[in-house]
Amino acid sequence: MTEVLTPDEFEAGLREHAKRYHSEHPFHQRMNDGESTQDEIRGWIANRFYYQVNIPRKDGAILSNCPDREVRRRWVQRVIDHDGTAEGNGGIESWLRLGEGASLTRPEMEDQRHIQPGVRFAVDAYVTFTRTKPWVESVASSLTELFAPDLMANRLAAFERYYTWIDPAALAYFRSRLTQAPRDSEHGLEIVRKHCVTAETQAAAFAALSFKCDVLWSMLDAIDQAYGNR
Repeated sequence: MTEVLTPDEFEAGLREHAKRYHSEHPFHQRMNDGESTQDEIRGWIANRFYYQVNIPRKDGAILSNCPDREVRRRWVQRVIDHDGTAEGNGGIESWLRLGEGASLTRPEMEDQRHIQPGVRFAVDAYVTFTRTKPWVESVASSLTELFAPDLMANRLAAFERYYTWIDPAALAYFRSRLTQAPRDSEHGLEIVRKHCVTAETQAAAFAALSFKCDVLWSMLDAIDQAYGNR
């Protein structure tokens, strides 16, 4: 890219990455079509937990690199959302309850016995990215949240319709993200539109978002290889 895009053109380019979002992965599409087995669902939940527990770590990395106090004041809410403010609340707790609703135990989720190497590698690479890259690029990598509300709405509907063996109360994590993801993506988009005003910074933002899409896709590749078509 050699020309500077207008803010609206830049945002449109970011939104084009929806075509690479993991909602398009065959494993995810089968899951939303009600074609996944109980073992596949459990495998996905157990492995996705590794991503969930690392979300506050990547957000903490962004906070540690960010020099803007006002951005930090707002961004820290993401850590609170996932870690909670006390025992028994927060997104990580909600995911554990999702696992329990699918007949996984807390110990087997927390000791990571089911985590596939490809999932661990992809998630660790994402955390390392946010620790080592400029903070605005790390914010740009989080903008997969632009596409998350539609994914969550479709996923929730699919689980309620097809996977009735899971207690509906255990789907609380999906419901919470219907409101959290739009708030988070709005803030992230505001940041990158403000700071990515040169051809170089815009290209870096596109590359960061592409990388994040690759992380999520690679996770599903590993899960699909381990649990798919059983």
